[in-house]
Amino acid sequence: MRLPAKMLRRGEPEVSAETVSKRGLSRMAVVGGGTMGTGIAYVFAMAGWETTVVEPSVDRVSAMERELRAAAEGAVNRGKLSAADAEALLKRIASASDVEQLDEGLELIVESVPERLALKLGVLKACSAKKPVLLGSNTSSISIDALAEAVSDPQRFFGMHFFNPVWSLALVELIRGAKTTEAVIGEAQTIVTGIGKQSIVVANVPGFATSRLDLIASLEAMRMVESGVASAADIDRAAELAYRHPVGPLRLSDIVGLDVRLDIARQLASTYGERYEPPQILLDLVAAGHLGRKTGRGFHAWPEVSSAP
Repeated sequence: MRLPAKMLRRGEPEVSAETVSKRGLSRMAVVGGGTMGTGIAYVFAMAGWETTVVEPSVDRVSAMERELRAAAEGAVNRGKLSAADAEALLKRIASASDVEQLDEGLELIVESVPERLALKLGVLKACSAKKPVLLGSNTSSISIDALAEAVSDPQRFFGMHFFNPVWSLALVELIRGAKTTEAVIGEAQTIVTGIGKQSIVVANVPGFATSRLDLIASLEAMRMVESGVASAADIDRAAELAYRHPVGPLRLSDIVGLDVRLDIARQLASTYGERYEPPQILLDLVAAGHLGRKTGRGFHAWPEVSSAP
């Protein structure tokens, strides 16, 4: 059942966050049907939201549908969902080929396209024209204030950074722009809690908190492989056994996508300099089309190319 948008009304930016849980939120959209967008759609649908994924690629939509079904079936097999609930979850997710097809006044739109400023600006401008109550970007490195230049109401715009795999990782990083109101951040925190995750709020600095920490470790691991310190498998095993990381930095890079890693590295290098410059081994793998799990090869081999958990 689709409910009308009824969160913050125009001209009322200081409504308390507690009102979110009382309004029956139900409608949101994710723009971008890649690995992250698919995961975001899944967790919102799991929480009962009617969700639309905007993705122009017919092939990508088909892959997304397979990934969503695999995730739902996995939840059934683990006893987290009944078969009926899994089918109901999948029915709450629809697809559209263009932002223009979205309804106006959705409670939330999350932009989740690749880390390229010009691309994100165009998408966010189109999203803003749909007048969502809240508008978030899943960017992991680009300035929220830079992105806000494309948005008609920057008070309601913020960073909403999820982590891969979205269905498994509990954290959502909320980034406050210069014009984002405290009430909007409060609304976003309540939404995050409502989808079963936890949030941190960080300042709008390049790379925010998590991307800076994660990327610097991954780039150093890549340089270690490049210089022959150890194999990718052994470097990952060291991180997992010595520091109790659930996934090593190179395997995680493969899961995130080496093209995504490269985009983020270039973005942060433009601000922080040499320490974030991408190593040659990363440049070479991306140039060869070896992007990690989604292509079957990266720092590790992925014999069964699949994004399902």
